[in-house]
Amino acid sequence: VQLQASGGGLVQAGGSLRLSCAASGRTFSTYSMGWFRQAPGLEREFVGYIRWNSGSTVYADSVQGRFIISRDNAKNTVYLQMNGLKPEDTAVYYCAAKSSYSSGPYAATASYESWGQGTLVTVSS
Repeated sequence: VQLQASGGGLVQAGGSLRLSCAASGRTFSTYSMGWFRQAPGLEREFVGYIRWNSGSTVYADSVQGRFIISRDNAKNTVYLQMNGLKPEDTAVYYCAAKSSYSSGPYAATASYESWGQGTLVTVSS
């Protein structure tokens, strides 16, 4: 599956953004989807995850209660709604696809087989 992320931009602290990740292919509904981010000089870190079958979600502690992941299988798209943004949320955000056959941990980048190109989110103070 090929992924393309969009929706990044510049926002003031406390503001909101919604990122989108459009997937190609007819098997999107069988992939769990993850969002990760990478700030300059830092490693890519887990943000959140939505399971392919139940739609259940998991979030990093740093975004819990502020970010919401959802998906629309009819549109082959997963979303990351980001509220209450903080300057420390500034990063390039990536979406990634994890096969339903993968048993790897959802928070590990190695568990994902496809990645979008990333979209930059900048939060000003």
